[in-house]
Amino acid sequence: MNKVNVFEAKAKLSEYIDRAAKGELVIICRHNEPVAELRALAGFRTEPRPLGPIPGRPTFTLPPSFFEPLPADELDLWDGGTADQELLKPPATTRRTVSRVAETKGQYGARRPARKRRQS
Repeated sequence: MNKVNVFEAKAKLSEYIDRAAKGELVIICRHNEPVAELRALAGFRTEPRPLGPIPGRPTFTLPPSFFEPLPADELDLWDGGTADQELLKPPATTRRTVSRVAETKGQYGARRPARKRRQS
């Protein structure tokens, strides 16, 4: 086990990765307090994951109608339109207000006037 500070680990990262690959454990510290460890991987996948159902889990099938195109009126609903515009319009008496939550009060990053110091 080898303890190193962040500055040294950044400066010699390749060296510590080589040590970790050989099986050595490297503890990385910030202000002499351990915060992370660098070690070799126990094992990793070299081939792609298998496709298909997970053994022991329930499966389901999709009917062929799932892959058929949607009718035009349903597509209009998904695209933000409505099948019958008049039915879904808000009443004329309803007034929509504009949200002002995201508006800023002043220019971004503008400096505030300096505070006056109290004289004693």
